[in-house]
Amino acid sequence: MQKKDCFFVGKIVKKYSFKGELLIKLDTDEPEQFLGMESVLVEQHKSLIPFFIESSSLHKSLLLRVQFEEVANEADADALIGKELYLPLTALPPLTGDKFYYHEIIGFTVKDKTFGEAGTIIAVNDATAQHLFIIDFKGKEILIPVNDSFIEKVDREHKILHLDVPAGLIEIYL
Repeated sequence: MQKKDCFFVGKIVKKYSFKGELLIKLDTDEPEQFLGMESVLVEQHKSLIPFFIESSSLHKSLLLRVQFEEVANEADADALIGKELYLPLTALPPLTGDKFYYHEIIGFTVKDKTFGEAGTIIAVNDATAQHLFIIDFKGKEILIPVNDSFIEKVDREHKILHLDVPAGLIEIYL
């Protein structure tokens, strides 16, 4: 399985016990949804390797305490610290209404209430404090903050994201 077909779950941050248990910092607001996982993909040497989960439980807030099969000692656990974990995109629960995953809106047409058709979403920058829609409008790049108050409707059937952005925001890029 390739990384582009997966989503980031979290990162192994430290050992929990001398028996090989590990603590994973989850990238989620709902850590409970990851309690039932049977396996996870661990990135090692630019490949995704499946690791099967023997047991898991929540530890404090966003940490998941995990015991992987075949990781039975500190040395095995040490080798996994700092590794990133992934799951296939198919493991994501479907969203409805105006909620969406960033990967699913790539290629959507953006229609602003005032400006009209403003281009196509080519990416979402989530590496900054304020996440941004990156939109291609006739070869020019437009950046619009991902903000619930700007999103009017997500039309999955027609692949259109309806926005109502502040006046002039789109025009400053043109």
